[in-house]
Amino acid sequence: MSDFAIFQTGGKQYRVKAGDIVKVEKLDAEGKVEFDQVLMVGDKIGTPFVSGAKVIADVVEQKRADKILVFKKKRRQNYRRTKGHRQFITVLKITEIKG
Repeated sequence: MSDFAIFQTGGKQYRVKAGDIVKVEKLDAEGKVEFDQVLMVGDKIGTPFVSGAKVIADVVEQKRADKILVFKKKRRQNYRRTKGHRQFITVLKITEIKG
């Protein structure tokens, strides 16, 4: 088992080790999830991915992130718009790194 790994999902990259809890873009999954797009495991660097490496995680919950406010303004034009947004996320607990 390796010390840490960097994997890619949802267009973002995450540095994790076994036991970490990570919030990622929404995944349509329950139970266990395997990620095979592993960029780095310990001191092994992939080109672009490390062959045979996997990050295995358990889905803890599906939820929505905190609300962010999007505020637009143009000065001296009496133009103001406010919008809110809550992104859907999946909370994962990393169980194992195979590399």
